[in-house]
Amino acid sequence: MQAINRRQFLRRSGLACASIAPFAALSRTLLADGHSILQSYKQPLPIQVPRVKFDAPVRDLPRVHVTDERVMKTIVGLRPYRPSGFVVRAEKVDDTLVVHNYGHGGGGITLSWGTAQLALQIGCPGHTGPVAVIGCGAVGLASARLLQEAGYTVTIYTKALPAQTTSYIAGGEWFPFLVASAQQSDARFNQQLLAATEFAYKRYQTMLGTEYGVRWIRNYCISKKGFNENGAIGMQSMYRSMMPEFRDLQPADHPFADGNAVRQFDTLLIEPPTYLPAMMNAFRQASGTVIVRDLTDRNAIAALPEKLVFNCTGMGAKDLFADQELTPVRGQLTFLKPQPEVQYGVSHDELYMLPRTEGILLGGTYELGVNSVVPDMERKNKILARHKAFFDGYKRRT
Repeated sequence: MQAINRRQFLRRSGLACASIAPFAALSRTLLADGHSILQSYKQPLPIQVPRVKFDAPVRDLPRVHVTDERVMKTIVGLRPYRPSGFVVRAEKVDDTLVVHNYGHGGGGITLSWGTAQLALQIGCPGHTGPVAVIGCGAVGLASARLLQEAGYTVTIYTKALPAQTTSYIAGGEWFPFLVASAQQSDARFNQQLLAATEFAYKRYQTMLGTEYGVRWIRNYCISKKGFNENGAIGMQSMYRSMMPEFRDLQPADHPFADGNAVRQFDTLLIEPPTYLPAMMNAFRQASGTVIVRDLTDRNAIAALPEKLVFNCTGMGAKDLFADQELTPVRGQLTFLKPQPEVQYGVSHDELYMLPRTEGILLGGTYELGVNSVVPDMERKNKILARHKAFFDGYKRRT
């Protein structure tokens, strides 16, 4: 077990820019054993990205009121992390083709539509008949919806409904943080990552609004040491085209304490308590079937009537498919009572704040290899104290 802070984890997980092939060309390289993929199945409708601009007053940002009296709850989730990155590949289990799609670390919601699309391009060509999805978090639901759009009859097998999944506990900010280790991932994985990121970014923009709980927010990154320009939020980031309104702020332009580098960009916020039930509802309305069942081994998967199965089990894949690289990264979130006037996100001192509808979310724990989902009250109090010092330190305007 190893407790590490946000800066350490981001440094370990930062992915270098790679030469990126077009998405269609990349898809031909993904199937195990070197087989090419024929685009013979029905593709989803083309995605049209609306032009959206988010504006907020910077100098007069409302501060978050961090007090013990405003605390509503503290929850814990376990991110399914693989240092070499998520798995999107196929294998045969008896006469069943299983397409794996798991191990997204802190990017499960962010990447769900994109890795689902990669998985479909592996499994669907040439397949007829019903399809199964194992798992009912963000990745499983996105996979199921894309399969329905492609014309398949889909059954989800799951041991936990959305409200009991790791996705439900996630913060929900759209950005592929904590996905892989730069030292253990490779150029091929970076290609998959960028392709998945771009597809998901466009897809979420078709879901903006109250129905799915998806909206734009402005995000402010605060650093005492400056930014790694080749890192995830750097000038040369591989995600730079998906960071609108990107710019650095001068001290006179913001309320944050002097002596810090301040960088802003707009991003999407996906609220799991709204998004996941809406996805489940859309799946059911499209005649999808959900069966609550714990599939405990490969034999149980091979016995399913569906002969094409998408494995979206997250941490469950560690035991189900003996993936020993999978390790949990424990994250703890504390919610304060809502502040409707706070409509921006901020990361500072290895911590972060997100303005969720049900309350102000405060996070900042990244405990590698820790399995416990019991909240650590001592850690919660320390994190709240650091958040309070940050927000109380806003410069006052005369």
